Amino acid sequence: MIDEAVILAGGKSSRMGRDKALLPFKGEESLTLYQYRRLSKIFNRVYISSKGDKFSKNLYIIEDKISNISSPMVALEAILSSIEGEAVFIVGVDMPFISKDVIHTLIKQYKNSHKVVIAHSPNGLEPLCGIYPKSILNIVKNLIDKNEHRLHTLLSIVDIEIVKFKDKDIFLNINRPSDYQMALSLLN
Repeated sequence: MIDEAVILAGGKSSRMGRDKALLPFKGEESLTLYQYRRLSKIFNRVYISSKGDKFSKNLYIIEDKISNISSPMVALEAILSSIEGEAVFIVGVDMPFISKDVIHTLIKQYKNSHKVVIAHSPNGLEPLCGIYPKSILNIVKNLIDKNEHRLHTLLSIVDIEIVKFKDKDIFLNINRPSDYQMALSLLN
C-alpha cells in the first residue's frame, strides 16, 4: 500500500527568479501548502522535501542530507531513507495539476509491478511524478557517490514502468513567471 507522498520543494527556482514553492496558489499562501492539502486527501502522510523549513505552517520536512548540492537525486536519497513504507509517491511542488486519477493510476501500476513507476506526458518522461520504491536506495546512493545527479540516469539503470497520459495540461510545470501566469489563468 502506498500511503506516503513527498512534495519536492527544495529546488533553486532559478528560472522563476524567486522561490516557486512559496508562490501563492488557488487561495493558499503557497504552492507547497496547496499541494500539501490536496495530497493529504489521498495519502495518510505527506512530507515536504526541502533544504530547510521555510514554510509558515508546521509541515513534516525531509531535509536533504547533502546541503551543498541541489539535485533531485540528493532529495530522493533523503526521502527513501526517511519513509516508513515500501514506496512513495513523489511530485514536484511546481506540478499543481496532477490529478487524483493520475496518482491512482500510478499506484495501481506499482501494485502490479513493484518497480519504479513514472508518468509520461506528451512532453516526455515526468520523473518528478512517480512512485519510487525504497529498494532502489543503494543504487541512488551509489550514483550520488559517483557525482551523478540526473534522475534520467537512475531511470536508465533500474527497472521502470512507464504510464502514458494524453493530457499535457495536467503536467504543466511552473518554472518561469509566464508558466505561473498560465497556471493562474487555468484556475479561472
